[in-house]
Amino acid sequence: MSLSRTVQRTVLTTALLSVSVLAVPSTALAVPSVVQAVPSAAKAAPLPPACQEALLETFDKFPVVDFTVPDKVKNTMLGEVLGLSEADQAAFTEVACAAWNTWATENGKAVATDLDTRYRNAAGPVCNKFAKSSIATIKKYAPNVPAATRELEALAKKVWRNSMEKLAAEATNADCRAAYNGVKAGW
Repeated sequence: MSLSRTVQRTVLTTALLSVSVLAVPSTALAVPSVVQAVPSAAKAAPLPPACQEALLETFDKFPVVDFTVPDKVKNTMLGEVLGLSEADQAAFTEVACAAWNTWATENGKAVATDLDTRYRNAAGPVCNKFAKSSIATIKKYAPNVPAATRELEALAKKVWRNSMEKLAAEATNADCRAAYNGVKAGW
């Protein structure tokens, strides 16, 4: 797999997984710098059209206001995404992405509202607010995500679990360590 294809899939994976774990606003900021890092000579075949749409439009479909993803979480998740195997990346199909796009369009505002409310009501520090609000909202909405996205969801769960385990192990703040440990089992 070429560098370009890996980066393209990484960007898409980041976008979709971020939405799956409801980390949309913070990861959206990292996407352009990743795309710019791709040398033009390394361009590969594009992703399926629905996956391109997901990459470009998913962030707008989840208009959160208050929800924040700590930089350490964002970086850890990105590291996990970058480490996905080609087999894992094969989950990004036209059918799965189209199903995701439809679901995100229909449910994004409700998900964002729920996420913002939970974030505002969760106790600090930010790591706890992120962990508690994310997992509660994911648990509420995950059962309604279309069956065609189940492979993407399995991938999101893998990235979530691995990220929370790493964050818990590396946390110097006891509250953050407890927060990440408390949600690492996922949904």
